[in-house]
Amino acid sequence: MDLFEEIVRLRKEGKRAALATIVHTNGSIPSFESSRMLVYEDGSIAGTVGGGCVEAEVWAAAKEVLRTEAPRKLTFHLNHDASYDNGLICGGTLEIFVEPILPQPVLYLFGGGHIAMALARVAHAAGFAIGVVDDRETFANPERFPMAQQIYTSFEEAFAALRPNASTYLVIVTRGHKDDMRVLRWAVGTEARYIGMIGSKRKVLSVYKALEAEGIPAERFRRVHAPIGLEIGALTPEEIAISIAAELIAVRRNAAAALPHKSLWVDRAATVGTE
Repeated sequence: MDLFEEIVRLRKEGKRAALATIVHTNGSIPSFESSRMLVYEDGSIAGTVGGGCVEAEVWAAAKEVLRTEAPRKLTFHLNHDASYDNGLICGGTLEIFVEPILPQPVLYLFGGGHIAMALARVAHAAGFAIGVVDDRETFANPERFPMAQQIYTSFEEAFAALRPNASTYLVIVTRGHKDDMRVLRWAVGTEARYIGMIGSKRKVLSVYKALEAEGIPAERFRRVHAPIGLEIGALTPEEIAISIAAELIAVRRNAAAALPHKSLWVDRAATVGTE
């Protein structure tokens, strides 16, 4: 198997893996520099970095790299530790770099207004693929969003076509409460990695309350980022776009700032009644 072709296939299919590569050797080992092993999410492997106990430890490290999505470098002093000698190792030093193989993150913008335009530009520059959904063709078109790989002019068409996964980011910035609610109703039932909705606390809580009245469990809204974006005092569409993009990156990199706004879940009834 050509591991590079396999990596391309995985990324196209939105799947993850971890790639272990021998980056340095010293002494006698049963493999060579640039030997590689691919570890899939289900734990299966392709390729090898030498077998034995070393490979078992690399496999465990690869699973951790998949969990954190952060790379690691492992160093094995094989000639100093008999536990690694299983008949395959003669002695030496081995350095292995383990890195996550991740699909390109895809950001779907529900709404094609000024904030969406600004966010599409900055998110695209940060490495996100862009998709746009708006039921107005004058707002969702290649002229306004030249970087967009997908453009939908029907919410229902988008809901039917899209299959959000761990690499999908959904931002709801439509022109009104009705459409925001419509999109959020669908979004919380998906496996999207990120769901964010623009609006004040009052608006957000009113949307949650209305959807709960329809029978959607309140627990589903706990992962929604709303109000959306990191707090930087943003006012203009461009500034708001930057605050949202920063939050998207925080989620992508598993930063502490990536947590949804928990304050909305503290005494919700009192909050709604006093705003």
